[in-house]
Amino acid sequence: MLRAAMQALIALFEQHSLAALFLGVLCEQLGAPLPSLPFLLLAGVQLSDGRLSPWQALAVATAAALLANTLWYLAGRRLGRRVLTTLCLISISPDSCVRQNELSFVRRGAFTLLVAKFVPGLTVLAPPLAGALGMSWRAFLGFSLAGTLLWAGTGLVAGVVFHEQIADLLAALDRLGQAALGVGLALLALYVLWRVWRRWAVKRRLQQLQRVDPDELAADLRAGRPLLVVDVRAQSPVLPLESRIPGAVHLDLARLEAEAIAGWSLEAEIVTYCACPNDASAAKAACWLIAQGRPARVLAGGIEAWASRGHALELLGA
Repeated sequence: MLRAAMQALIALFEQHSLAALFLGVLCEQLGAPLPSLPFLLLAGVQLSDGRLSPWQALAVATAAALLANTLWYLAGRRLGRRVLTTLCLISISPDSCVRQNELSFVRRGAFTLLVAKFVPGLTVLAPPLAGALGMSWRAFLGFSLAGTLLWAGTGLVAGVVFHEQIADLLAALDRLGQAALGVGLALLALYVLWRVWRRWAVKRRLQQLQRVDPDELAADLRAGRPLLVVDVRAQSPVLPLESRIPGAVHLDLARLEAEAIAGWSLEAEIVTYCACPNDASAAKAACWLIAQGRPARVLAGGIEAWASRGHALELLGA
């Protein structure tokens, strides 16, 4: 039965190559757990024997990717970082999802869109992040188009170059039938289980850190307790921070070095905060600070929880 299903999928691609390529790329770029590389490689195989036009294949793959990317870009413009948090919450590794992709924009700027499709996880998050950061429509479209052409062209060329090996692989899979699919599904299941276990282990370790409620932190600040509030959100000229908790200092997670905290008061208790799922960035910073011998807690819910309780924010760049 599984063998027949695989043969039916291959036959479907043979008969409706461009439609299958469009749907495969579109689904992946919208966030479905369906890799589009096999579709590009199969299209490349057809390019090698003249069954498919290279310009048609490139145009179809590019159009599908740009359609999905544009929808995510518009969602980022309208919903801001909320759409990023939602995407990360449904991913297998949400704890560092927003932080890693924000840091990518901090380091590479718009160049991130050129390489996004070659980086697992970044391909879906880059367009809404570009929208949330206020990247102009022209800049987004230009860099996204260039990155898509590079990615789709690479996949198609790989299919042309390795068309004989791909044909041999398909023939071998056809001979193995159910056994090949069984091995593939087993490997996929092991990978998912490993990622889920890793997520659980990291989450359990981070939950052991002491949290502080926003109302409690606000009361301690009003009472004049020796506290140092630390903002660990990513920032750069490309990714500026609009506001912060009054008096907070910034700590760059990309450069956790002893020199970064050399001037901090030794008497002050440290409270870290961020704006990501499970307070992941703040928890990472707190773990590092504790390892440096500095007492640190994490603001539960981050800056969003602070603002939702009605506590004041200090505007930056005004």
